[in-house]
Amino acid sequence: MNNHMRDMRGQQGWSQAHLAELLDVSRQTVNAIETGKYDPSLPLAFKIAAVFGCTIESIFIPGESQT
Repeated sequence: MNNHMRDMRGQQGWSQAHLAELLDVSRQTVNAIETGKYDPSLPLAFKIAAVFGCTIESIFIPGESQT
């Protein structure tokens, strides 16, 4: 699944490590989501949306992964 997480994180000036702390996941998980190698669970997707203050649909784009 494609997503806008990297761009949104960059707009906030956050590192992958900082976002991982906010989400209570590893930095590697954030990297895997950003690169399309891992699709987050629904609860994690809601948590990501809450951290960015937007909807899941504005972050994640259904379709093939970026790999």
